[in-house]
Amino acid sequence: MKDEEKPIKEKVRAAVLPRGPKTIAEPEKELRFTRARQAPLFYALSVIAFAVSMGVFILSTQDWGMGGPLLEGWWWLCLPDLLLCYWMLRLGLRCTRHAYVILSPLGVEIFPFFKARENLQIIYWSQVADAEVKDGQLFLHFTEEKKSGVVASLSPIPEVRRLLLEKAVVGVMEKRNK
Repeated sequence: MKDEEKPIKEKVRAAVLPRGPKTIAEPEKELRFTRARQAPLFYALSVIAFAVSMGVFILSTQDWGMGGPLLEGWWWLCLPDLLLCYWMLRLGLRCTRHAYVILSPLGVEIFPFFKARENLQIIYWSQVADAEVKDGQLFLHFTEEKKSGVVASLSPIPEVRRLLLEKAVVGVMEKRNK
């Protein structure tokens, strides 16, 4: 469907809301772990920014019979707060929808928070000598002596899902060792 043929509702939605993750050919072959633990912080900051914006708007426009608004002429201050609200809402949606760690048959993909396309790390299972999850971190060792490798913090992932990640990593390592 061409851009001209789309209804205006879809054009506005595409411009305002972030796109979700792309569909994959075989989703049953990979495990995705998102930054769902970070998302509530951004949602809460978005609500606070919106509340402050509405408070400033009300105090700058409403007359309660006391001789004019308290912040007369300051209504424009709600605009930066609304932009901050929008930005925090988008960050929350990004944390909820997009992957942080993906376990696939090829290996482990680790996505950074910013510039994920440029700074994506792909560690193939053939590179990994040992893998473990402990103390809220994922360790992927490249040597048997455990002197080189990758360490990824799992603090953005909720506690319950960390256990699933640990189970999956241990399962992959046991399968490889057989």
